[in-house]
Amino acid sequence: MKSLTINIPNTADVDDKEARMSLASKLYERGKLTLGQAAELAGYSKETFMELLAEYNVALINYPADELDEDIKNAQRHSI
Repeated sequence: MKSLTINIPNTADVDDKEARMSLASKLYERGKLTLGQAAELAGYSKETFMELLAEYNVALINYPADELDEDIKNAQRHSI
């Protein structure tokens, strides 16, 4: 695992937990970390991390609309 030290200005009024959650949620959103990895980085359980994602405007499921439309069409073509 990599280690990173970041100097955040005191004027930012961000504590360690919030900084870790911000980084973890962004890396999860970008697909760089799995849900479990991001939760671990943030220092939360998966369940708590999932709940907190909404506060950071990050969708739990990041599925592009065009792929969803295609999946729906495929399902409709193959329904019984």
